[in-house]
Amino acid sequence: MQVHFSGHVQGVGFRYRVHSLATGYFVAGSVRNLADGRVELIAEGLRPELESFLEAITRSELAGHIRNMDVSWSPGSGLYKGFEIIR
Repeated sequence: MQVHFSGHVQGVGFRYRVHSLATGYFVAGSVRNLADGRVELIAEGLRPELESFLEAITRSELAGHIRNMDVSWSPGSGLYKGFEIIR
C-alpha cells in the first residue's frame, strides 16, 4: 500500500504518530516527508491488516491534518523488515 497524505501533514509529528500506530499492526514499511509538502507512507502486509492500519490513521488525531489521501495498492516487495521513519 502506498499512501500520499496532503494537508497540514509536515511539522506536526505526523510521521512519528504513524510510526507509533504501526507498532500495533503486522505491517512493515516506511513513512517520510516529501519535498512538495506531502507525506508518503509505504506499508506491506496482509490487505486486511493494512486497511485496519490506514483506518487507525484516519481515526486518530491526525485526521484533522489530512486534507486528501491518495491510496494505491500493489504487491509487496518483501524488502521491509520493520517500520521506519525516513528523515
